[in-house]
Amino acid sequence: MSFLIHNFSKFPVVKNLFSKSGKYGSYSTTTSHNIPDIIKCTLIPGDGVGPELILSVQEVFNAAKVPITFEPLFFSEVNPSLSTPLETVAESIRKNGVCLKGITAYPDYSRTGELQNLNMKLRQTLDFYANVVHVQSLPGVKTRHNNLDLVVIREQTEGEYSALEHESVKGMVECLKIVTAKKSRRIAKFAFDYATKNKRKKVTCVHKANIMKLGDGLFLKCCEEMSLLYPRLEFKSMIIDNCTMQLITKPEQFDVIVVPNLYGSILDNLCSGLVGGAGVVAGASYSAKSAVFEPGARHTYSEAVGKNVANPTAMLLCSVLLLRHVNLTFYSEMISNAVRNVLKEGKIRTKDIGGHSSTHDFTGAVINKLQLTPPKTKG
Repeated sequence: MSFLIHNFSKFPVVKNLFSKSGKYGSYSTTTSHNIPDIIKCTLIPGDGVGPELILSVQEVFNAAKVPITFEPLFFSEVNPSLSTPLETVAESIRKNGVCLKGITAYPDYSRTGELQNLNMKLRQTLDFYANVVHVQSLPGVKTRHNNLDLVVIREQTEGEYSALEHESVKGMVECLKIVTAKKSRRIAKFAFDYATKNKRKKVTCVHKANIMKLGDGLFLKCCEEMSLLYPRLEFKSMIIDNCTMQLITKPEQFDVIVVPNLYGSILDNLCSGLVGGAGVVAGASYSAKSAVFEPGARHTYSEAVGKNVANPTAMLLCSVLLLRHVNLTFYSEMISNAVRNVLKEGKIRTKDIGGHSSTHDFTGAVINKLQLTPPKTKG
């Protein structure tokens, strides 16, 4: 796989992103609607079309007067000479508590010999153990299945992503899959708590315990034990093979899915395809103290850089999740409603969802749909 690597100083989109003003205006906004403080958020533009999508968010935030100021940090494995050190990025997220992030690319081979890529290192450093992808049908986006509403909750600090690989003898590589009771219980509790808080009815544990009887068997056992503490929630288990088929044929049967790391990565992408693709699904990763918001299907779409064709829906919906997380409910609802109204109206569509509109066209349409005045209260 090849990635487009840009000269930072010659890439106008990223250059504008890191200046206080540019084509999309200032990235700092002023306080409005009686919000007492401006919230600071770490901003990682990502690779591929990530910077262009982040700029769409900034333009919408400026138009909506969202009281957030961004701390932009360039973080890239495919352009390491320009990348901010991992420790600096991690400290920024620790300090701010929230981060809006474009997708970061990484090559199929290691340039340094290290097995962990930057994404994996960031998750391990800050313990972003829970990845949540809410897969929901959007108005006006035609897909095979309608009215889908399911959540994939993925453990993302162990499993096959532990980067424990070695070549014991020439031509034979061993890759270790790590599963611990502590982290399996933790993600299981997160999933059941999420289901309870969000008025969900069922949690499905997806596994391969029929073959990996110890590793996936432990994950399944921890989920089964946790389910006993939540008697009001229905609990089911399903083998990953069957789950992929059921998601394609009868996805409406799923509510909340809790899943180990590798399977979760696959299901995130599969489920995104059910509702329109990588351009329309938001995601979030949580630790005990911080949260990162980035698209649910992690594709950089590098071949579209500079062509003004990328769909900003997923990144805008990520910003909605961010605003909701920091209790800026008025702004989150305003932007969410604007995005959904543009999609429902159907006049402005990017190529990936059946239209011919540009990234700028879609962003402008969302801005035109913003309802800037809070609703008046009766009495």
